[in-house]
Amino acid sequence: MIDALVGGKLFKAAEERLSQAGKTFVTANIRAADGEGEGLFISVVAFSDSAKAALLALDEGDSVSLAGTLKIGTYEARDGSVKASVSMVAQNVMSAYQVSRKRKAAAEPETPEVHPGVKLAERLYGKRDAMNDPLDEPF
Repeated sequence: MIDALVGGKLFKAAEERLSQAGKTFVTANIRAADGEGEGLFISVVAFSDSAKAALLALDEGDSVSLAGTLKIGTYEARDGSVKASVSMVAQNVMSAYQVSRKRKAAAEPETPEVHPGVKLAERLYGKRDAMNDPLDEPF
C-alpha cells in the first residue's frame, strides 16, 4: 500500500452501499490524467463519515482531490493488453466546493468576544461611559 494524493474528475456519481456487516461505505470512480494523454481510472472506496459525505456531495465531472492508501495492480484487457489497475481507500476528500467554503469562512471577520466584566460595566454605566475613566487621561 502507498500513501498517496490523487487529483482528477469524478467519472460517475458516487454510490452509497451497505456491507454484509450492516455498515455503509461509498464507492466512486475517478479519472486522472496519467501525463501521457491517457486517462487512468481509480476505483475509490471511503469508510470515514467525512469522506463519504464529501464524495456523495459531488456530481459527475466535478474535480476532486483524494488522500489515502493506493493499491496498484494489473489486469488483462479484452484486447489482450496488460493495463494498470489502481484502487484507493480514501481518508480525506477535498473538492472545489470545500475550498470555496473555507475561503469564505476565512474572509468573514470574526467579532471579538466581549469580556463579561465589560458587559456588566456597559449595563451599569451605559455603553459610552463604561470604559471612559478620567484617571486614564494623560498628565
